[in-house]
Order: sequence, then structure tokens, then C-alpha cells
Amino acid sequence: MNKPNHTFLVITSIAGSDNAVLKKFSEESSEHNISFIVAGDTKSPKEFNLPGCDFYSIERQQELDFELAKVLPVRHYARKNLGYLLAMRAGAEIIIETDDDNFPLPSFWDKRKRLVNAHLMNDRGWVNIYKYFTDVHIWPRGFALENINDSLPEPEPLISVECPIQQGLADENPDVDAIYRLVLPLPVTFDKSENIALGKNSVCPFNSQNTTWFREAFMLMYLPSYCSFRMTDIWRSFVAQRIAWTCGWPVLFHQSTVWQQRNDHNLMHDFRDEISGYNNNAQIINCLRELPLKEGAENIGANMIHCYQKLIELGLVDQNEIILLNSWLKDISSLSEK
Repeated sequence: MNKPNHTFLVITSIAGSDNAVLKKFSEESSEHNISFIVAGDTKSPKEFNLPGCDFYSIERQQELDFELAKVLPVRHYARKNLGYLLAMRAGAEIIIETDDDNFPLPSFWDKRKRLVNAHLMNDRGWVNIYKYFTDVHIWPRGFALENINDSLPEPEPLISVECPIQQGLADENPDVDAIYRLVLPLPVTFDKSENIALGKNSVCPFNSQNTTWFREAFMLMYLPSYCSFRMTDIWRSFVAQRIAWTCGWPVLFHQSTVWQQRNDHNLMHDFRDEISGYNNNAQIINCLRELPLKEGAENIGANMIHCYQKLIELGLVDQNEIILLNSWLKDISSLSEK
């Protein structure tokens, strides 16, 4: 009998159980004794049967006793928030998230460790992480356009650092913005370079496509609903990084452990949905940096509210976001009491 594994894999998807990526993750998560949760939505097929996968249809989600389940909008990627809560309730110590168009490489299943060797960078401003893993002119989705041509800081010597938030890259069709996809070539395969950790006052967006979260950082997984679909995970990453500084947590970026076979996208639709990011990503970081947040992990919830209130003040997120965020924080608090 396998020992209980407190690592969970979470995906949100409207694909069916015949989706090649979901089938791959279902098979391999079972082999590695990792619990696999898929959160569906209103467009998900009525019949979903995938051994090794705990599928939550929209109907099943709406029966949950989470406060967030009552108010979370449908037809939105942020349904994934319920997957996170389900993993937490089941006793997760580590949550890995990805998407239904990312195939795992063998290294995806390596044991996750908080303590890693990395080049730690503090006080470097915007840092284009992709450039440490390739000579190709490329930048991640959400990177401030005005900083694309900044010189790359020389990496510091490798040291051992604790990183409860870890972003892996994706080969072939990496997470770049619509501007890149419209004018520059793909595929790109990244080099197997050494880890980079961004500490205080060093910033790079990270996504929800290949990300590992350790328990102390679970609260920061919250994906906003009342903003552009193309910005939900990016702006989450800005909030998470800003609050991570108050906890002394660097964010780790490591070599690719998935390759992406991207789902169909209309690039001009993506471009329009990313305009709020192109225009405001740099400003968001500047504003978040100036917030008088409290130090310490015990203040994460209050700091999250402070950060999202700033995004609302900037007109980038609707004021209804606070209702969802408060529900999320209430649900996590109730889980910790059980």
C-alpha cells in the first residue's frame, strides 16, 4: 500500500476526459502517488470519467460548503481557486498547478523541495528570467514592456535558499504575450540552466501553468476574477511577490519541466485582453512596492486585502473582488481551525 502523499496536482479545464494532457497527468500522478484534482466549469462535458482524477463538475462545486463556492463567477479560469481549497482541505502540504495543454517532462515528477540552490537576486527591479535560460530575445507574459531591453543583471553566486513559491518554465510554446506571438518565432526550448531566485525588490511575472506552492504560501494562490482573463495569474503573481518580501521568501524560477502544446487562441483577442497589462504592469509594481505592508506570514491575509484594494483604486480590478477575497480568506481560516 502506498504511503499517503501530501502533494496535490490541480488543473481547471473544460476539456473532456479524452484530453491527452489530462489523461497523461491522471496516469502519471497515480504512478507517483499524487492526488489529482480537476475543477470543471459550465462548458465542461456532462460525462467525465478519468481514473485517478477527482473531477469536480460545476454542479459538484456548487454543493461545496466553501463560502467562495457561493460567490465565485462561472465561466472563468478562477474556478481553479476551488481546486486549491479542496487540496488544502484534503491535507495538502504541496500544491502543484498546471494547465490542460502542458505535457509533463519526466523531471516534472521530481520531489519538490523548499530548500534549493539558486542565484539569489535582491534589489534588481524587473528581471527577465527567460533570458537566463536562452539567448533568444524573449520575455514572459506580464513583463513590463518598457523594461524589455534592460540589461540583464549578473547572477550572484549559488546559495541555499528557502522558496515556498516555485515557477517552472515551459518548452516549445512558452508563456509569452500576444505581442511576442504576433511578431516573433516559436517554438523555443529553454536551456537547463541553474535556478534563479528573486528576493526583495526584484520582480518577474509568473503564471499558473507550472507552479509549485508550499503550505505556508497557500493563501497567496488566490486568482482574481474581476479583471482581464489574461491578467488573473499575472497580477496574482505581483501581489504574491510583494507579500513574499514581507515574509522573507524569494520566488524560485527553474528549468522547464513541461512542454506546451497550446490550445487554440485568437491572438488578437489575447492582445486586447492584455492591453490593461501592457499599460499598467509597471505601475502596479510601483504602487504595490510603496504600500506600507506589515511584516510576517501572520499578516498575509490583511496584506492581500491591502494590495487588492490598491488594484481597485487604480481601476484595474472591480470592487466586487473584495467579496471573493474575503470569502477565500474565511474559507482558509476555517480549514486551519479543523
